[in-house]
Amino acid sequence: MTSPRHPGPDVTTVLGKTVLVLRAFTPEDRGVRLIELGRRTGLPKGTLHRLCGDLVATGLLERHDDRYRLGRLMFELGMRASVERDLLEVAMPYLQELRAAVDETVHLGVREGAEVVYVAKVVGHRQVTAPSRAGGRLGLHCTAVGKALLAHAPPEVVENVIADGLQRRAPRTLTAPGLLMAQLQQVRETGVAFEFEESTVGLVCVGAPVFGPDDDVVAAVSVAGPVTRFNPRLHATRVGSTAQRISATLIRQELSRS
Repeated sequence: MTSPRHPGPDVTTVLGKTVLVLRAFTPEDRGVRLIELGRRTGLPKGTLHRLCGDLVATGLLERHDDRYRLGRLMFELGMRASVERDLLEVAMPYLQELRAAVDETVHLGVREGAEVVYVAKVVGHRQVTAPSRAGGRLGLHCTAVGKALLAHAPPEVVENVIADGLQRRAPRTLTAPGLLMAQLQQVRETGVAFEFEESTVGLVCVGAPVFGPDDDVVAAVSVAGPVTRFNPRLHATRVGSTAQRISATLIRQELSRS
C-alpha cells in the first residue's frame, strides 16, 4: 500500500467528481473506455457519461471512438502551473550533456509523497527497457533516483515509506527496512545512490541529489542502463558532478532574483 498523493476529492460536488475522473488516467493510458473509467472512479454510468461529455467540450479530455484520454488543455495548463518548470529549464542542458557523455538513459525526478515523479527522461541512442517515463511514478525505495531523494527526505517520510511496506517490484527489490536504512546512510555519506535490478530485472542505475538554495533536496539525477553493458559505479562521479552543477545553477538563479 502506498501513501495517498493528495487528499481525496469531495465526490459530492461537481468539482470533486471532475478531479476524480482526471486523476483516474495513468501515464500508460492511450485511451480508456467509459466502463473502465467507471470501475476506476466508482461513479454511476450516467453521471460519468455527462461529466466526460462536458470535459471533452472544454478540452480537458479528448474522445476517439469509444475511448477517452487527457486533452491538450491539460498539458497546457500543467506547463503553466508546474513548479518544476524552472527546474527543468535549468537542468535540461546538463541532462543532455550527461546523456551525450554516457549514451544511456538519463532521468530527472522529484519526490511527491512516497513516490518519484519523473520530470524528464532523456533517452540515449542505445535503447533500454525501463519502467520510467516522463510524468510517471515509481516507489522511492527501488530506484537510484528515489533513494537519492529519500536519503535527504524528512524522517517522517522515510518512516511512512517503511510503514506502507516496501513493495517488491523485482527479485532484488529491497524489502527489508534495515537494508534500506543502511543504503540511505551510504547515500548521505557518498552523495550517490545505486540500483541493481531492483525496479526491473536487467536494469542498473546510479543517481545523485540536486540541492536548492535552502540546502533542501529538490530533485535527483540518474543514469540507467542494462546490466550487460552499464556499470553504474564507473559513472558515479560524473552523475554526482552533473547534480552539483544543476544545484549551483539553481542557487545562482535564486540569488539573482533576491
